[in-house]
Amino acid sequence: MRRWISILLALIVVVALGAAAFFFWPAGLEDVSEARARTPAGQASITRGEYLAKAADCAACHTLAGGKPYAGGLPFKLPFGTIYATNITPDKETGIGNWSDAEFVRALHHGVGRDGEDLYPAFPYASYALMSTEDALAIKDYLFSLEPVRAETPANDLAFPYNQRYVMRAWKLLFVPGEPFAPDAQRPPEWNRGFYLVEALGHCGECHTPRNLLYGLDNGKKFAGAVTAGWKAYNISSDKEVGIGGWSDDAVASYLSQGFAHGHGAASGSMAEAVEYSLRHLSPDDIRAMVTYLRSVAPQNTGDEPPINPEPPAVKASTAFTPPPDETNANAVGLGIFQSACASCHGWNGEGLQHPHAALVGSQSVNDPAGTNLLQVLIHGTHMKTNEGDVFMPPFGAAYTDVELAAVANYVIGHFGGKQSILTPADVAAARQLD
Repeated sequence: MRRWISILLALIVVVALGAAAFFFWPAGLEDVSEARARTPAGQASITRGEYLAKAADCAACHTLAGGKPYAGGLPFKLPFGTIYATNITPDKETGIGNWSDAEFVRALHHGVGRDGEDLYPAFPYASYALMSTEDALAIKDYLFSLEPVRAETPANDLAFPYNQRYVMRAWKLLFVPGEPFAPDAQRPPEWNRGFYLVEALGHCGECHTPRNLLYGLDNGKKFAGAVTAGWKAYNISSDKEVGIGGWSDDAVASYLSQGFAHGHGAASGSMAEAVEYSLRHLSPDDIRAMVTYLRSVAPQNTGDEPPINPEPPAVKASTAFTPPPDETNANAVGLGIFQSACASCHGWNGEGLQHPHAALVGSQSVNDPAGTNLLQVLIHGTHMKTNEGDVFMPPFGAAYTDVELAAVANYVIGHFGGKQSILTPADVAAARQLD
């Protein structure tokens, strides 16, 4: 009996030590010397790292509006609290200036900070884990070439138990790949490049794939669309009704590189940021590779969103300067606001009078009865830098009441999307709180 008790106690001690090691000891540092030898620090690596940092969309998350690039401070408001993006300039006190190569790679591959703290997946290391060590080092070389910026990162404000970082260890076991992407020899090089750009660097799934109860990506619904921070990232699977399966290759490429595709509208919100900070800087070959990979993603149609209507009756009956006669008595408030504040840019036929990006025909935002992105654009406006210049729509949140904005949103969805929408002033008020 004593022998069995001793064995049981020994097992308990081993399990306890294993649990302690798992929850309280950080992931070890990789030996990156061979990768560094293949990626020697210098101007060539810096230039390459700049391109990769743009492909990885680093600036969009690590730059606060009106602040210095990469100096952090941008808040991520999540259901369980607020996380702030860190300073990734080479400042030695508040940035990453003291980080070694191995520490930087560990952060991208394992989500562990310099001091061994587990990082939260608002930093998309679940995607960056697929990045090659050579590319991670090139990004580090680029960031270390920037001007150091002293900027303290605000403390995260998270509820228990989410403020216990060690909990992330178990999450990582479930959702973080164990090794970088290895090209599939059965696939053409363009597909492999596209996979790497979409899944590893561009981390598109972080916004476009729904999350499960553990806040991990639900890849059973890969690219089926999801709402993040008040904006809807639309379905980009190959489904022909609610995804991009019915788009031409040129249309997908145009939307990625310019934030606009004829017959499909313009990007706004987080997608506009992705175009501004990342996608517009990619080479045409890389954009085409992304299109190739996206075409291979299985169609996803959850049945909870209607298909895009490219030719709604009201639009077909309109001219650029006049609505159909039978609309004048329907939703008079919404129609009146659109006439006074919107028609001069968008046109009654939705083709856009001032700029191609003002076109509404085929836009996913005006085909969404929930009005998720439409309300955000009406309240907060939208802005995007493109390679052809800046495009923007001013905010109308301060100029109109919740009742008026609900009315014009319902009118726009009915006129340009051909769909019944019953947005209420309470919906507008809730959207205002998402700023």
